Amino acid sequence: MRPINDRVVVKPADAEEKTKGGIIIPDTAKEKPQRGEVIAVGPGKEGNLMTVQVGDIVLYGKYAGQEFSYNGADYLIMREDDILVVLG
Repeated sequence: MRPINDRVVVKPADAEEKTKGGIIIPDTAKEKPQRGEVIAVGPGKEGNLMTVQVGDIVLYGKYAGQEFSYNGADYLIMREDDILVVLG
């Protein structure tokens, strides 16, 4: 995958299976993760360099990005502006 302009492809983290107290969460009650790993980064837009890199763990807004599947895996594609923070 090679995103264009200021787009970033993110593989979302898996949804939590249990609460901290050990209660198992059913599929219908699981929240969408807001954290993921950057898989691919576009070249930037109008001479602005991208600040995220492949392999970065990022947090993004709850409704950020467009979901899609590729080779059996789920991904999000979003603008770099939709990323709130780089964790590592």
